[in-house]
Amino acid sequence: MYSSDVKPTAKQLWKPHVGVLEMGILGATGLMPMKIKEGKGGSTDAYCVAKYGQKWVRTRTVVDNLAPKWNEQYTWEVFDPCTVITVGVFDNSRVSKNTSNNPAARDTRIGKVRIRLSTLESDRVYTHSYPLLMLHSSGVKKMGELHLAVRFSCSNMGNVLHMYTMPLLPKMHYVQPLGVNQLESLRYQAMNVMASRLSRAEPPLGREVVEYMLDHDSHMWSMRRSKANFFRLMNVVSGLVAMARWVESMRSWNKPVYSTLFVVFLLVLVMLPELIMPTILLYMVVLGLWRYRSRPRHPPHMDTRLSHAESVYPDELDEEFDSFPTSRSAEIIRIRYDRLRSVAGRIQTVVGDMATQGERFQQLLSWRDPRATFLFVFFCLFAAVGFYAVPIRVVVALWVLYVLRPPRFRSKVPSPALNFFRRLPTRTDSLL
Repeated sequence: MYSSDVKPTAKQLWKPHVGVLEMGILGATGLMPMKIKEGKGGSTDAYCVAKYGQKWVRTRTVVDNLAPKWNEQYTWEVFDPCTVITVGVFDNSRVSKNTSNNPAARDTRIGKVRIRLSTLESDRVYTHSYPLLMLHSSGVKKMGELHLAVRFSCSNMGNVLHMYTMPLLPKMHYVQPLGVNQLESLRYQAMNVMASRLSRAEPPLGREVVEYMLDHDSHMWSMRRSKANFFRLMNVVSGLVAMARWVESMRSWNKPVYSTLFVVFLLVLVMLPELIMPTILLYMVVLGLWRYRSRPRHPPHMDTRLSHAESVYPDELDEEFDSFPTSRSAEIIRIRYDRLRSVAGRIQTVVGDMATQGERFQQLLSWRDPRATFLFVFFCLFAAVGFYAVPIRVVVALWVLYVLRPPRFRSKVPSPALNFFRRLPTRTDSLL
């Protein structure tokens, strides 16, 4: 997900680094008070932790300050530009007199920032403020802003560009791939090893800090994350949907001039198929050059709208922050289970519909419905003779003219081919 180290474990297999990452942790502003101190009101003892690859760094703790200034600089060697550096801000609970000797004291999360190195231009210094957003059981809150100065420099751009063609993981991961359960077990063991090692560092890092920096709970069920991933998928599919709507608008002939030009353009591509790939590639080139002017100027940060953190329901947040195994009452668990059954029922219906369409393709030649298979075999024989006698370009051109014919020559009922396909048998009849 947010990998920052994809090198092999054995140092003998390491390749030379392709660049250097420099980060200046300048300070933070507008931090929320995390504790109450006698005679001082709300205060925060903030420090920063940055993680990239196997190197973890920690700033000093600035005591009793809601706008701490660290002004500390760190560097990392970069072996792959398509990696992420994570910077987290925490409230130190071990500097207070009441909790300094308490081994169970846990540092409080304030927020974190992820920066993907591939989104940074080479040798450019990015000095920006990043919002520190935290999701609590009561909703999302802005805990302050973190000021960072970041620069990714590389001595040879050719080596960096070459990395984009290299395998993301070491060769052994492709020769003997690990299963999902093995990956989860190894990830858990690696987190335990890292937490044990950093707890002996000076100054030490608590297990809660390591878990937060490594996103240890990202695999847990969350209705909010499920919605966010669903709408991410819809955003990806929206491009195809928009293209289909545009083609449908051409078929509607609301703008006869555009529809005529579109039909002529398709007929030219049909008659000259060698122009299809150059046309598509040139379109990609023009689109890429056009979007260069509006390219992102700043590294992205945590997005509450993308995460669906602003529109989430309180019960969904309570479920997300529930422990595993659950600690809620039986009535709340029953309500959540019923809701999960409702969501799973919709998914089950969609999966069943997809399986139904696939089974209909399988039944074309299975003779389960002898009349349907006879019609399909006879049609294939007739079509084979037709395709042998008529050039393929003429067939495709006629098909384009048929599909893009004006609405007055079309019927609103489905085509005979679609009607035939929908009448094919499926295995749903045999389901209990």
